Order: sequence, then structure tokens, then C-alpha cells
Amino acid sequence: MTLVKENVDIQSQARAAKKASKKVGILSTEDKNRALYILAEHLEAGYESILEANKVDLQRGQEAGYTPAFMDRLTLTKERIFDFAEGLRQVAGLEDPTDRVISNWTLENGLQVKKVTVPLGVIGMIYEARPNVTVDATGLALKSGNAIILKGGSSAIHTNKAIVDVIQYALEHTKIPKEAVQFIASTDREATQPLFTMKEYIDVLIPRGGASLIQTVVKQATVPVLETGVGNCHVYIDSDADVDKALPILVNAKTDRPAVCNAAETVLIQKDWFLEHKDALVKTLQEHSITVHGDERTLSVIPNAVPAGEGDWANEYLSLHIAMKIVDHVHEAIEHIEQYGTKHSEAIITENQETADLFMKLVDASSLYHNASTRFTDGGVLGFGAEIGISTQKLHARGPMGLQALTTVKFLMTGNGQIQ
Repeated sequence: MTLVKENVDIQSQARAAKKASKKVGILSTEDKNRALYILAEHLEAGYESILEANKVDLQRGQEAGYTPAFMDRLTLTKERIFDFAEGLRQVAGLEDPTDRVISNWTLENGLQVKKVTVPLGVIGMIYEARPNVTVDATGLALKSGNAIILKGGSSAIHTNKAIVDVIQYALEHTKIPKEAVQFIASTDREATQPLFTMKEYIDVLIPRGGASLIQTVVKQATVPVLETGVGNCHVYIDSDADVDKALPILVNAKTDRPAVCNAAETVLIQKDWFLEHKDALVKTLQEHSITVHGDERTLSVIPNAVPAGEGDWANEYLSLHIAMKIVDHVHEAIEHIEQYGTKHSEAIITENQETADLFMKLVDASSLYHNASTRFTDGGVLGFGAEIGISTQKLHARGPMGLQALTTVKFLMTGNGQIQ
């Protein structure tokens, strides 16, 4: 395996992406869909070269002492690569988000007005670790008529480069110019900086990763940013919660894939429910090897729980650790989430519809759940085919971002000689 050589000219890549975006933006739905199918076929055919590159990154990760959660996000298998390909086919099967007429009307003077959806142009994607983002982001960008510049983390540099090599080769067999997918093949964090200010070439930046990465982009970029968020997600178990729903939901939200952003990191439990069901709760936690960081009331009941410090309430553990706080009522739970939540995904478990409605109205987050796991905050699960990230902001797009989030609008006016 040849190591990636760091010799990049980001401005030239951005300029090429901008030029390519003009060609992608006018392609028919059929041409874009055909391209995605071809990309899927080439990913499956080229999986061995991708796995060989992935071995290099995994070896470097082991030597660097990456955590098990990080290594899981980095690891590819033949099955995972084929899942990437299937995701592209699913995106191809979705409705084209561009050229949709949102509304139209005619003014008194006869001027016809249409509001239509159009591609954003060039998307700058800055992300960490996850090679699946390379494929998902590319598929969504191309289907929505955009070009994309990819800057993955150094931990997956060889894997991502191998994936993009396959993609660019595949694009040569389509009507999409291969320059529409650019990859910054550098492990230098400083290489990301030029992307922050290239407003003449890049229309939007999407950071996806840890809090440090996201905040760096948000604070330093002059290019518009679609802000994604870390997932300090909460499950609140209300006094009227059904124990047969509450415990399986909690286990799923915490243990299904602890290293992902929609996994639960804090459980808030109403005090009466906690005392009534403490034995079942303790047994469940022990069966699933969940380590509890608790407040004083938690420590008095949960064996082997460790005291929670202030940092635990804001921590994204990404492991089988969870913070636990006992609260008096739903209002205290809401106040806790308001203080420590990241506006990602929050759940309430209760059979009281009035309490559930209050929670759903007052909690400020992109995705809210009543009697269901936070693990459903995922574009693929929700029928988007794939996602480019989870937006925790309120402008333009919020929640799992699929194809529609990668478009903007134009107003098209047609007249017959009207003047103002």
C-alpha cells in the first residue's frame, strides 16, 4: 500500500469543483441516478482495494492507541462497503430535490412568479474518522446537483483516498465530471483552513465530528456553515412510564451503538419511578455492563455507581458509560436538558399524553421522541437514503439532513414587457 503523498493545491481543487458544479446542476434526474448506480457497482467491484487501504489506517490507529469506539467508526468490512453501495442506490431511488416548484402566482400586472428549488453549488465537507461519510456525502451531493470537496480526518486518510479514487474512476463512465468530487489528501489540519474563507468557490461548509472540530469551523469560517452537533442525548423516564417500555428503550439508546451521536449519554429518572423499579433497573444495567455516573440519590441505590461531576452532565461518553440523575418532575428534567443538552435528540418515556406533549413542546432539540429510542435520528432510518449530518441549528435545515437540505431556492419571473 502506497502512503498518501501530501501535495495539495486546495484553491485549484475548489476552482475545479466550482466549474464542475455548473455541469452537475443542469443534469437530468436520469443522468444523476445512472451515475449513482455506476458508483455503487464500482464500489462493490473495488472493495478489496478499499479494505487494503483501511488496513493501513487501522494499523496506524492501533499504534496511536485509538479508543475502541473510534476504531469501530474507522473499521470497514466487505459488508459495510456493500452497504455504502446500497445506500447510493437508495439515494438514486429518491425524488430529485431540484427543480421543484414550491409555489407560483401571478401579479396584477400579469408578471408570473415561481419559487423553485436549485442546488447549493459546491459543498465543503469536513469530517472525522467515518469513511461512510465519504460515500454518503458524495451520493447526496451529486443527486442534489452539487459538487463536493471532501476533507476527512487524518485517521482515515488512506481509506478515504481509496474510496474517492474508485468514485472518480467511476465518474469517468458517467455524465458527471470527476472534478465534481474533490478530496483533500492531507493529514495536516492547517490544510483545512483555506476552505473556511473560499466564498468565491464554496457555497456552504458542513463540519461533522467532535465538538472541537465543529466549533473551529463555526467560529473561523466566513463561508456559510450548516452546523451539525455532538450528541449529548437524554432519555427521561417519567413517573408514568411503563417499565416494559422504559428499560428496553434505555438499553437500546445506550448500547446499540454507543459510539454514535444519537446514543443516549444521560438518563433522567423521576424519583417515584426510580424507587419503585430500582431492582429491575439495577439488573438491566448490570446485564448490559453499563457504568453509571450518578448524583447522590443515584449513588444510594445503584451498586458500583461512581459520583458524577459537573462534566459528566455535558459529556459525550461514546461508550457504555451513562450519567444518571434523579429528578422530582418533568419540569426539572426539561431544565436539565435545557442546560446541558446539545439540541440533538431527546426522549421521554411516559404513558401520560399531557406530560409527553409538554416535553415535546418545551424541549429545544432537532429530534424528539415519545416512547421510542433516540437511535432513530438517522437519515437512512427515516427514509432519506443517507444523511450528510444532523443539523442542530435552526436556520435552513434542522435534524437529519438529506437531499432537500442540500438545495436552496430561486425566484423565476416571466413577463410580457412589464416595467416597474
